[in-house]
Amino acid sequence: MDDTAPETAPDRDPDSAPAPPPASVPTPGERDRLLEEAVALRAGGRREEGRARLVSLAARLPGDAEVAYQTAWAHDVLGLEADAVPYYETALAGPGLTADDRRGALLGLGSTYRTLGRHEDAVGLLEPAAAEFPEDGALRAFLAMALYNTGRHHDSVRLLLTLLAATSEDPSVRKYRPAIEHYARDLDAIG
Repeated sequence: MDDTAPETAPDRDPDSAPAPPPASVPTPGERDRLLEEAVALRAGGRREEGRARLVSLAARLPGDAEVAYQTAWAHDVLGLEADAVPYYETALAGPGLTADDRRGALLGLGSTYRTLGRHEDAVGLLEPAAAEFPEDGALRAFLAMALYNTGRHHDSVRLLLTLLAATSEDPSVRKYRPAIEHYARDLDAIG
């Protein structure tokens, strides 16, 4: 072997540019800055640019639940629901989300499953999510839609009536709240 010949990888063209180094894992401070910038882009209307930065950051931090959640959200707001699913699933797979972000990820994934026609998956996710966060009316509303989609119409209407009775500020609904609550428990009741 000639000691003066440059070493090259056997599968690389020796005349091509060297491969770029793999993206390094950012420091915690850099991670926070990059995440904040990407979320600000999304929130400021530059959704595609924010999504691209989040995808890049998620690739560098594949187990980071908060980055995965924000990346899922960035896909969802662009109507890229199918692409959002693996990021939501990663976000929910382990620790790392605040309670509010966990609630948002559960709602986002459940709603996305429903939008994609994965109705049973939506119910399977949203039922325990609504139990985990009983004060969240949005979770119950999306669960009601998914229940409807699976043919569980009675459960869907019951849930919506219960939510309506509990949250409506409409004076005419408030006036009949006890009756609505009664019939929500038993829609087939007579008298």
